[in-house]
Amino acid sequence: MLRTQRSHPPGRRVRTAVAVGAFGLTLSLAGCGGEDAEAASCAGGDTAGGSGSGSESEEAEVEPVDDAQLVVYSGRNEELVGPLYEQFTDETGVEVSVRYADSATLAGQLLEEGSRTPADVFLSQDAGALGALAKGGCLVELSDEVLDQVPAEYRSDDGNWVGLTGRARVIIYNPDLVSEGELPDSLEDVNDEQWRGQVGIAPGNASFQAMVTAIRVLDGEDAARSFLEGLVDNDAEIYEGNGAILDAVDAGDVAIGLINHYYRFELAAEVGEDNVTAQLHYLQDGGAGSLVNVSGVAQLAQADRAEDAQALIDFLLSESAQTYFAVETYEYPLVEGVPVEDSLPDLDSLEAPEFDLSDLDSLAVTTELIDEVGLS
Repeated sequence: MLRTQRSHPPGRRVRTAVAVGAFGLTLSLAGCGGEDAEAASCAGGDTAGGSGSGSESEEAEVEPVDDAQLVVYSGRNEELVGPLYEQFTDETGVEVSVRYADSATLAGQLLEEGSRTPADVFLSQDAGALGALAKGGCLVELSDEVLDQVPAEYRSDDGNWVGLTGRARVIIYNPDLVSEGELPDSLEDVNDEQWRGQVGIAPGNASFQAMVTAIRVLDGEDAARSFLEGLVDNDAEIYEGNGAILDAVDAGDVAIGLINHYYRFELAAEVGEDNVTAQLHYLQDGGAGSLVNVSGVAQLAQADRAEDAQALIDFLLSESAQTYFAVETYEYPLVEGVPVEDSLPDLDSLEAPEFDLSDLDSLAVTTELIDEVGLS
């Protein structure tokens, strides 16, 4: 049964996405690893997605924009990043026109728009969407000066995008129900019999899907299927999102859950540390359960305002913007020297798996797998 997230009181940020146009597109357009990976491309002519079909019915409708403005496709919502775009305009005088939606939808739209896109910059909530666009030839290589501000593991191996913040996968647990010493040491342990009916998951959530994609990348399709089938067999409780899992664990409805780290810090800021029971457990096995995904930014290959696009990327990597992210989202800033929440473990201490985060682009394959095992 699907458990929904609580309503949020004033002041707590709610992660939402605004629909874009009539597309409802997802990264299935990028379906990397199969034929779609070659078809979905920003290269070539005015054909949508570079598919070569030439069919007007398949072309994305490109909305007109003000040529005097820098155009940003933003996979992070207006409530969160809107103030940053305003600050950038105040500091540089560059006006910004922003199109908001979830990152997968925007990546799909950019692939459909191809060379006709009005976008100059893409800001994504996850690395997979950036990887899909990089493989589709939609992005330019960033300068070493930009890339070198961020550790190599949190930027594209090909230099096409750079991370802005780190987002660690964790196990949230209720210490009234389980001691720290009893907690799983790996994702595989989550499916042990002792956790039957006591694990909260959100299969429809992008961060869960990115984690499963990491299993596929690191250990193969069979390992990912086995993990998902184990969750089904072990009666894992399904929730709408990370926040709902946190609530359930905090209330003692389930003992443990799989979420991103910053949700607990947001809850503590909202209700007070003394009023939060749930605690974080960081897996240290170097597997997908230790994934540190990123939000990141890239410049589109067809950017009309390349100089302004570079200026925005530089701004988002500045100390002021990185501090804003750390304070507002409790995510890890990726530029050295920016302070983080005191109780966060050092980013270098996390045993994150080693692979190019661009390889998280095959999200469509993962969602199909989740559907097949019955978790959707």
